[in-house]
Amino acid sequence: MENMFCFQCQEAAKGTGCTIKGVCGKDDKTANIMDLLIYVSKGISVVNEQLRTQGANKPEVDHFILDALFCTITNANFDVESISARVTKAVALKAELLKIAEAAGIAVPQIDEVKWAGTPENYETVAKLVGVLKEKNEDVRSLKELVIYGLKGMAAYAEHAYNLGFVKDEISTFIQHALAQTTRTDISADELVALTLETGKYGVDTMGLLDTANTTRYGNPEITSVNIGVSNKPGILISGHDLKDIEELLAQTEGTGVDVYTHSEMLPAHYYPAFKKYSHFVGNYGNAWWKQREEFESFNGPVLFTTNCIVPPLDKAGYKDRIYTTGSTGFPGWKVIPAREDGKTKDFSEIIEHAKRCASPTEIESGTIVGGFAHEQVFALADKVVDAVKTGAIRKFVVMAGCDGRMNSRDYYSEFAQGLPQDSVILTAGCAKYRYNKLPLGDIGGIPRVLDAGQCNDSYSLALIALKLKEVFELEDINELPIVYNIAWYEQKAVIVLLALLYLGVKNINLGPTLPAFLSPNVAKVLVENFGIGTISTPEADLAAWVG
Repeated sequence: MENMFCFQCQEAAKGTGCTIKGVCGKDDKTANIMDLLIYVSKGISVVNEQLRTQGANKPEVDHFILDALFCTITNANFDVESISARVTKAVALKAELLKIAEAAGIAVPQIDEVKWAGTPENYETVAKLVGVLKEKNEDVRSLKELVIYGLKGMAAYAEHAYNLGFVKDEISTFIQHALAQTTRTDISADELVALTLETGKYGVDTMGLLDTANTTRYGNPEITSVNIGVSNKPGILISGHDLKDIEELLAQTEGTGVDVYTHSEMLPAHYYPAFKKYSHFVGNYGNAWWKQREEFESFNGPVLFTTNCIVPPLDKAGYKDRIYTTGSTGFPGWKVIPAREDGKTKDFSEIIEHAKRCASPTEIESGTIVGGFAHEQVFALADKVVDAVKTGAIRKFVVMAGCDGRMNSRDYYSEFAQGLPQDSVILTAGCAKYRYNKLPLGDIGGIPRVLDAGQCNDSYSLALIALKLKEVFELEDINELPIVYNIAWYEQKAVIVLLALLYLGVKNINLGPTLPAFLSPNVAKVLVENFGIGTISTPEADLAAWVG
């Protein structure tokens, strides 16, 4: 038996799966306990789905499942103790749900995921039996994992909306239904394909909910020039995706003499009007997540992880005692900012006091980068964009959303962007933009050639923009638009974005730098034949084939 098996991210070892230690840095024990958490979450979902039909479900289960899925996303949580604590909570929660079902006379399927009730003493033993390879049929396994990874991405976005007070019962109902469906031993490949597309539908709904939450709370993103230099004051670097966390951090650091900088996927926080009032919200420091080892050293101050994208530090790293985690994130030995209780805000006083004792950041670059091209901002420019298309000034839109990563092969995306003809505009969201958002690509009649909509969840904006263009040009099919999709992926939030695009009918998406290891040959063939999914080759060949 392998020590572990994980193939959920683009870095799966040898393109097949990590079996000794995750390329991401998680060890086999953590990987296996994560599998166990997903396994028990499936059992909870089976029971709670039955209770829901009778109105006897427990609402707190919904948030527990979101967190359980979220904390198992690649690079989110490396702390085996915190994952094990969640398993213990899950076992107790499932037992409570079973008692409710028994008292109400509600029948619950007696499958393994429901019957198992473990204790910390046997977690490691059971964990090795319930992972990905428990499903022996390669194609069924592939489709089930495709659904589960989509649910993980969906849970991340639903968690951010939840933190802002925006909840849709239908989303949690579907997540638990889909998890329950993956426990079926009699489910067919056709049923799983249908479930995959349904996952995409709810992915659209979830990203729409988060968009509503963000814009209701903070306003619609605006075109913004973001400083990438530094000040002479100590600072806190905030990474991840959770805007509620940065809202509370900015409020608590105001007037303290401590500046706040964004890192990686938190960059788009600068685009929201609500945050522009803070003069100590200085700018963005560094690049995509995978460069953090060197950039955290030079930042000099404390760093706060609000979500995934943690790179385990080297033993000699000087910044290890300056890292804080919160929410679904975790790493052994790092300080934790506790969750909100009873509607109160998180308490960031410890990290603020820590920052005051640190030197100001070392400048690693200077200048500005421009972003804020979410759907409402682009709609405001619609006439200008349409005229540019009609006159031929803009001939192609190229969607280059998604994730960045550390493989050298990802230099492809910088070279592809640089090689695009001057009449092409890049539409982007997610940290993939760091491959080209600092390149001098210019503009077309005042329209920047890189239109950054924001975080990976803001790929929803790109879909709305495409649908708006389809309407403006009175086209029957979204695929008739002059849009090329060249999307980079790394982890499970990119999976739900992909499934959402497929649900919306988008075809001929090129996915790279490699196709997911979790796609069996037969499932990959279905995606190629039915949706035109492709992969990348060389920048020169792909530019010639897709853009001309």
